[in-house]
Amino acid sequence: MSGIPVLAVEGDGIAHAWENSLIALYDRGCELSTQYDKPGDRPSRDATMLITVHDPLAEPMIHRDMPGGLEDLQEYVMEVCEGIKDHWVRDTRDPQDTRWEYTYHQRLFRYDVPSVADAVDQIELLCRQLAQTGYSRRAQAVTWKVWEDAHCYDPACLQSIWCRITEHDGTPRLNMNVRFRSNDAYKAALMNMFALVQLQQQIARRIGELSGRDLALGRYCHLADSYHIYGSNLAEFEARFLGALRTRDFAGRTLRYADVRDLMEEARPVILAKVRHASPV
Repeated sequence: MSGIPVLAVEGDGIAHAWENSLIALYDRGCELSTQYDKPGDRPSRDATMLITVHDPLAEPMIHRDMPGGLEDLQEYVMEVCEGIKDHWVRDTRDPQDTRWEYTYHQRLFRYDVPSVADAVDQIELLCRQLAQTGYSRRAQAVTWKVWEDAHCYDPACLQSIWCRITEHDGTPRLNMNVRFRSNDAYKAALMNMFALVQLQQQIARRIGELSGRDLALGRYCHLADSYHIYGSNLAEFEARFLGALRTRDFAGRTLRYADVRDLMEEARPVILAKVRHASPV
């Protein structure tokens, strides 16, 4: 292929699909430099990647080779779905404010536009659209702010969420597509996928409240324009991730969310206290 490879993988659940995506990326991705390379770094492995998760709630949902631990994963879910770090976003009117440029929750649930008085809850609008017309093609939420992100140091990687309801055997199912402009395949994608599936559940529950019909989850599709393993992480990836493929079976490489959910939920007070007192810079 001329140009960046376009790869497509699938899996029954999140952990299976993520693992397949990394294998495909390492085997068939191209070599590219990045804006974050240091002297001596190897080129990154890069591809445009489409990942289809057929059953987003299928176990095992968690891969042991994700970055961080279970508390880190729970913290990220709370960041995306509950906005526990929205107060870390900087005031764009203050050039001395060096806090975060954005959080995904803030962009999705409180998208603010210059000269518009009230921020827009895009997820609530999406839910109301689908509760009224489940097959609508217009139910989406975006994060990109061209007036900010074209010039800022760390622009949003997640670009959009698009949802549509289909019926299978009389059961309505919420299908979700997400698109990233850039996605760290090894150090971020698993946590991104896991948190966004939690958001998919949250959206399905809200549509159910509005429509009076219980929704199941349909497939989850994850598209990344640049799905990459940084060259600085390749040695670790080869030793840890590829090494585990040779030495452990799939059950040994993964965790059932059902088995660790209580542990993750018990970490909520500690996470909230840490976020309340920590500094984002």
